[in-house]
Amino acid sequence: MTKQGVVVPVPEAAVAVPPNTAPLFQYPPPRAAPGIAVRKKYLQMGAAAGAGAGARIGGGGWVESMRASSPTHARAAAALAAGVDEERYAEWMVKHPSALGMFDQVVAASKGKQIVVFLDYDGTLSPIVDDPDAAYMSDTMRRAVRSVAKHFPTAIVSGRCRDKVFEFVKLAELYYAGSHGMDIKGPAKGSRHTKAAKAKGVLFQPASQFLPMIEQVHDSLVEKTKCIPGAKVENNKFCVSVHFRCVDEKSWSTLADLVKSVLTDYPKLKLTQGRMVFEVRPTIKWDKGKALEFLLESLGFADCTDVLPVYIGDDRTDEDAFKVLRKRGQGVGILVSKHPKDTSASYSLQEPAEVMEFLLRLVEWERLSKARPAKW
Repeated sequence: MTKQGVVVPVPEAAVAVPPNTAPLFQYPPPRAAPGIAVRKKYLQMGAAAGAGAGARIGGGGWVESMRASSPTHARAAAALAAGVDEERYAEWMVKHPSALGMFDQVVAASKGKQIVVFLDYDGTLSPIVDDPDAAYMSDTMRRAVRSVAKHFPTAIVSGRCRDKVFEFVKLAELYYAGSHGMDIKGPAKGSRHTKAAKAKGVLFQPASQFLPMIEQVHDSLVEKTKCIPGAKVENNKFCVSVHFRCVDEKSWSTLADLVKSVLTDYPKLKLTQGRMVFEVRPTIKWDKGKALEFLLESLGFADCTDVLPVYIGDDRTDEDAFKVLRKRGQGVGILVSKHPKDTSASYSLQEPAEVMEFLLRLVEWERLSKARPAKW
């Protein structure tokens, strides 16, 4: 059970973390063996939860929701620059302090545990750009992620197609969970981590039966949105993304109606919204949180209390993973954002540059901790 009222001791002059921001306690997860049994269990869970589902973003408020999904929206940026949100941001930072400023507390929670790192891609490892096909990560970021993977099992969890994320990252030693976790595969290279080695070659696709339907919807959306300048439709294999970052705000409502009209004939698909993007997905109960759980179990950590998942992401879809960590009472959730947001994450980082600094500090801490005698 999570101890909601506990404040973890922090170094002098550090910010005390409020009770709702420190889910850093052990839990006894259900016992299960990795491999076929794990995949079968999660397939059954997804099918049962998805039966009769069809939840969609409905009713009014579409445009307001679209505005809220854009932290770089001109008016929000202008308000922040003018100092309008300074007080609110300061209050938010007390609840979600910088993972860099609280680094000692983060690593202290890993005492006696194996750290497992989960990373979103867009907005976390790469900057948010107008053209999603140009969301390249820097060579220095790639080196940082490679260094992390040498010390800890590391996974990329993205809404993008798994193959496309791999083209961006180009690191064969990672685990990749594309399409919001509906397409999972283990490292092409052998893992250095004992338990992680059990998951080599993991391939899990709980929504395979939806592929023909996704193709049809993708083609229809491409045709329907041609009349909206700036709209971009992306086929992410097990989901379809409709980006509106480059669409004039006056056309947002029209775009939303077009997307909804296409889905009228597909009750087995649902519509969700992320950071300046609509996502069309199968109705099965599967998201980044479920992907995180599946990967932990496949890595051999399902029956262990000696594991500390660290999940870093910037989007609404990453909240599913943050909620899983909070529910389990185990792990560190870090939201990447320069603006106050409702989140289940414990900590925050402002931008990919800070993510890279955090990863490098994590690697250096691990290297030094192995070089000196244990003082636990």
